Amino acid sequence: MGVTALCRAAPPSSEAATLMGEVFMTLARQAERDIRRILSETLASADWAPPALINMLALDEIEIARPVIAASPLLKDADLIRVLVEATIEHQIEVARRPNLSGRVADAVIQRGDPAGLTALASNRTAEISEDGLRRLVDHSRRIAALRAPLTRHPRLTDTMGEQLYQWVGQALRQAIAERFRIDNPALDLAVREAADQAAAGLSATGVPLPSDGEREEMDRRLIAKLHGAGQLRAGFLIRAVREQRMGLFEQGLSALGDFPLAHVRRALEAATPEPLFYACTAVGIDRAVFPALLAAIRKLGDGSPGVPGSFWSGASMSPPAAARAFRALMAEAVH
Repeated sequence: MGVTALCRAAPPSSEAATLMGEVFMTLARQAERDIRRILSETLASADWAPPALINMLALDEIEIARPVIAASPLLKDADLIRVLVEATIEHQIEVARRPNLSGRVADAVIQRGDPAGLTALASNRTAEISEDGLRRLVDHSRRIAALRAPLTRHPRLTDTMGEQLYQWVGQALRQAIAERFRIDNPALDLAVREAADQAAAGLSATGVPLPSDGEREEMDRRLIAKLHGAGQLRAGFLIRAVREQRMGLFEQGLSALGDFPLAHVRRALEAATPEPLFYACTAVGIDRAVFPALLAAIRKLGDGSPGVPGSFWSGASMSPPAAARAFRALMAEAVH
């Protein structure tokens, strides 16, 4: 009750704000779940709350995080992108639903490509989605059926996008699109058949060839560079990339985060033993307790590479700098 009263009191003076911030931070670190939930609900709209506390609550379990993600004026774009990268899919959905979401964060949601996050974003009428971003959502709707209905009603959908969307929606939504954009149904029905032929030929929905391996690698490199430059690249992102079977992102991310040559990372992934990969992962902060499961997922995606797993990581702990030195030493030996 004391915490509730303190939270609901009038905003503190500038002199008291620092002290109260320290009190709240101490409470949040030590508090039970119910107290953290009260803090989140009550401080969600406070512009005087300690930003560090708001960021901590935003990364808490979703029932605690939801109020501050939805409403806190203290969460900046970089903070929201951090939530996208480090937290659960439920957190990502809440970010996508946030009122007046900036174009930068909307682009980050689209870049992640998660169906639930994309659908939440498409339903967010106040989000600042660029024309290019909306076009990418329409492209995604070809494989994500849940996107189609909210996109059909989106106020910034253009005629061209409406025609593209028409190609893969159901009959009811086709009627809605045709009425809204005065579309020539027979002409677009023909376009639907042509789109099916293009798909069979390995083309995108717009008739452009799907990205080559080199183009996809460059897309991954740019995303990692953007995250790294913003200070948002973390070990958790690499783990999530493997879980989502995006090994290109994992390779680029491990290279950037560890400052390792990309060729060395790829050599570690194809090595006779997982030892080099273990050192590289430890160097960027991936915990040894997580490594066995991560390795199993990587070996499954890599047809059994790197080679036969051992248990060399079960011994004494190794600091990230020491692991980085060990990795570089192994790579140097491999050259000679």
